[in-house]
Amino acid sequence: MTTMKTSYKFLILLVAFFGVTTGCKKYLDVNTNPNSPTAPPINGLLTKVTHATAMNVFRVANITSYYVQYLASPNPSSPTDVYEPIDASSTWSNLYDNMTDIYDLEKMAREQGAVQYQGVAKILMALELQHVHNLWGAAPYSQAFGGQILTPAYDDAQTIFQRSITLLDEAIVHLQATTSTRLIPVAVGTAPKVDLIHNGSSAAWIRTAYAVKARLLNQLSKTPQYNTTNIFAALNNAYTSTANDAFITAFAIRNPWNQVAVNNAALVLDGWLSEHYVKSMTGALYGVPDPRLPLTASLTRFNDYRGTRNGQGRVGSGTNKDESYISLTGFYSGSGSPLFIITYEEMKFIEAEAALRSNDRTRAYNAYLEGIRANMNKMGVAAVDRDAYVNHANVSVGANNLSLELIFREKYKALFLMPVTWEDARRYNYAYQGFMLPANVVTSTFIRRLVYPTAVEASRNPNTPVVTDVTQRLWWDQ
Repeated sequence: MTTMKTSYKFLILLVAFFGVTTGCKKYLDVNTNPNSPTAPPINGLLTKVTHATAMNVFRVANITSYYVQYLASPNPSSPTDVYEPIDASSTWSNLYDNMTDIYDLEKMAREQGAVQYQGVAKILMALELQHVHNLWGAAPYSQAFGGQILTPAYDDAQTIFQRSITLLDEAIVHLQATTSTRLIPVAVGTAPKVDLIHNGSSAAWIRTAYAVKARLLNQLSKTPQYNTTNIFAALNNAYTSTANDAFITAFAIRNPWNQVAVNNAALVLDGWLSEHYVKSMTGALYGVPDPRLPLTASLTRFNDYRGTRNGQGRVGSGTNKDESYISLTGFYSGSGSPLFIITYEEMKFIEAEAALRSNDRTRAYNAYLEGIRANMNKMGVAAVDRDAYVNHANVSVGANNLSLELIFREKYKALFLMPVTWEDARRYNYAYQGFMLPANVVTSTFIRRLVYPTAVEASRNPNTPVVTDVTQRLWWDQ
């Protein structure tokens, strides 16, 4: 994981609102400093949680990107690569620390009648809660916040999932209200933002609530609860273009994926691209080169792109550019690149999947092609290269020949480094063309979940379920 310092503008904002402390009681805290304030200003808290929510997307993706084979370790038999149980205590802590702050933000907003802040807090809680749900399943929630219970009970995974949907519905109502006692400040020009994601726009937050809801409803594709009518209703109120995307650009020094690339350039080996991802993009697997590859990957010393087989480790020494890495100047990994939370192109691929499952092939095909084009346009792919790719016979197959395989394949490419692709891989049973078990894998099948973290949870909370099998399927993945 990347440790970040605070950027100049961000520091000014946090110091102005926080002083020198964070102030919130954490679920994982074991000691209390009586000299620390316990009620940070609401605007400083909003800045903190919007930043942390985006950073947690990176932290989760820095695990899941190995499971979907965007990334591969340069070392042979790396635990994440080969499905050994890992202790993701730092990720668990970051998620729960932020959820505790979000809980405090919502409570503070409720007490002050700041309804708009309440709505934002509930969306952020749903986003964070879903990371926990998708990595571990059952987890502390109803007893986890407030500081009264040190060993909270675990809420059932399905209960957590439904609570996330409810939070989004409640958030929409709050954000549509006109009774808020105060509104989130809107920064103009280069002024520092309080809300780092949507700059205080209720309309933008409502679209994001519906986008997250569409994502969650689509996750139910293996269950009897899957309902395309409900998915379409959410999509109709979600994003209409990439201008609506949820992301941040306020970083401590640089985008965290850029820090990965910087570390690798300094020979702290990290951010190596998986052989599967590179083959997906070069045309080796699908017969059509993808023009987005140069916008994500570095060239090797051979002036081409070569990935690292998961579990096998590097071929060269690690110092001669024998293999490709996350690019220092890539669209997602430049120093000032946006860190995305949820995007328009994801909505289009959700629409394509739901429409295909409901046998509306024309809608499905149009959404599928729009998802590809939208992502390429956002990344800055030249129009001639975009059109050559989209019009290729292996991509523009016609509505009658559209398949889930094509939708999942193109969604995998367009959502590079996004954690939701691990949910997709499990829903699709890892059936991507050419997708292989890692070399030296310690299981007989693909990974489906994480074990509970030992250092910060299982060793402290006797209610932690005993899970040792990473191939155990979660309830929505049966």
